Amino acid sequence: MNKLSRDDLWSLEEYSAKRQDFRAEIIKNKKVRQVAISDNARLYFENRLTIQYQIQEMLRIERIFEAPAIEEELDSYNPLIPDGSNWKATFMIEYDDPEERKIHLSRLVGVEDKVWAQVEGCDKVYGIADEDMERSREEKTSAVHFMRFELSADMVRSLKNGTALSFGIDHPYMTLAGEAVSADTRDELSADLDDIVLN
Repeated sequence: MNKLSRDDLWSLEEYSAKRQDFRAEIIKNKKVRQVAISDNARLYFENRLTIQYQIQEMLRIERIFEAPAIEEELDSYNPLIPDGSNWKATFMIEYDDPEERKIHLSRLVGVEDKVWAQVEGCDKVYGIADEDMERSREEKTSAVHFMRFELSADMVRSLKNGTALSFGIDHPYMTLAGEAVSADTRDELSADLDDIVLN
């Protein structure tokens, strides 16, 4: 998947005019790009569109318009765009009550290494977590982790042929196997994968 460049971004003035419609498009896109493994564990999958939105919002909030500063934002966010053979996602552990969240995060140390994707008929693929920085400590894990799921050519081929896809977690405190995702979500995530992988 192509990375973003300055040519792909709108100026602050242009974005102000387009923001409402673009935001509505992003909200619709994000709904089909999230997977609830349980009530308290969710994956949010990024793509070029979601990352463009994040960059545009950052430029807007920070009033960034100079080329070097824009390039810095691109350098920070472009690694979150899938590369054609993988998915990139934010894994969130979600508990509304702060005290309850604190208790669960202390029990879930290492959970970020136990989140998996599985194409029906293939082995589980465990997410590679937090490549940019460590987010867990001995006494607790973070509520937010960044993940990359690398897929084989056989998995890509199966997905593009409509094979079921599911996600889960193999952690002693949170062992979950979610139901297969909807066809819309599977097809949306399959679109992140390059056909060239099939050769």
